[in-house]
Amino acid sequence: MSYDALLWLSFGGPEGPADVRPFLENVTRGRGVPPERLDEVEAHYQHFGGVSPINALNLAAIEAVRAIGFDLPIHFGNRNWHPMVEQALADMKAAGVRRALVFPTSAYGGYSACRQYDEDILRARTAVPDAPELVKLRQFFDHPLFIDAFADAVRAAATTLPPDYRLVFTAHSVPVSADQAAGPPSEGGHRYSRQVAEASRLVAAAVGQDQYDVVWQSRSGPPRIPWLEPDIVDHVESLHKEGVPGILVCPIGFVSDHLEVVWDLDTEAHDRATELGMPFARAATPNSDPRFAQLVVELVHEHTHNLPPRKLSPFPTAGCTTNGTPCAPLCCEPAKRPTKH
Repeated sequence: MSYDALLWLSFGGPEGPADVRPFLENVTRGRGVPPERLDEVEAHYQHFGGVSPINALNLAAIEAVRAIGFDLPIHFGNRNWHPMVEQALADMKAAGVRRALVFPTSAYGGYSACRQYDEDILRARTAVPDAPELVKLRQFFDHPLFIDAFADAVRAAATTLPPDYRLVFTAHSVPVSADQAAGPPSEGGHRYSRQVAEASRLVAAAVGQDQYDVVWQSRSGPPRIPWLEPDIVDHVESLHKEGVPGILVCPIGFVSDHLEVVWDLDTEAHDRATELGMPFARAATPNSDPRFAQLVVELVHEHTHNLPPRKLSPFPTAGCTTNGTPCAPLCCEPAKRPTKH
């Protein structure tokens, strides 16, 4: 089956101080996030000049894909900030694109990590009359290139630590109810936390670590709603109490150094470990690893060359959709919001 282009679809991030608040309002619209939490997160962005690294990292990754001889035009669009996906799709239509693949920059299932990208596609196609057909590529948390890139990053970071360090994997926390909303027919196989745990297991096995932890970061919801725990900073403190001599954090839930990585890990977790006298290292994300570009090309070739998916887990292959239609009924549904009385 032929395709005219690839749409690189990501989360988006502010490009200057004035962008931060409207960006955060886009991200949290309809989620009941209290204003004081937005104030707190806004301060994190302003700490870095109001600029998120995510757009520049995406553009660098796109250039890396082009550099290895990828022969489809690549268009870039975001969910929450410019360039918005609606504009990217309008540009694609103007360029004569009729059928395109979509690479979402998330490896996992779950509502925010997968199904919300389906909603982005549907929203953009609704906004652009006679829009190109869009086929979203599958989840890739268990792809060998993804696992190998993280494993080598862990090995490189470990050279700065004592040999009996603790390997700790982190991913963005979500509400427990959202994580449990994977629904049939996946029976949990598409569940975000299970996929994060499986990717962590695969990387730990690759580097020969039998003991490791999976923890969470970047919680942003109301305190009354349970989220996946423990938090990374709390876990650093727990490891110190256990007498662990060093900590190596691997941000398995992220493909690049999002602001959540450089703030929650490189700033908050690192500073807390330093205060406690614990050696701390953070593994690199795969965005700049050549294998990440190769991974994208492989996912595309699955469609253009009708190839079987390369994967290391027993979980079902999921996430591939057409024109924003979910890959299975109930899969990756948003959590039901509690009724207000």
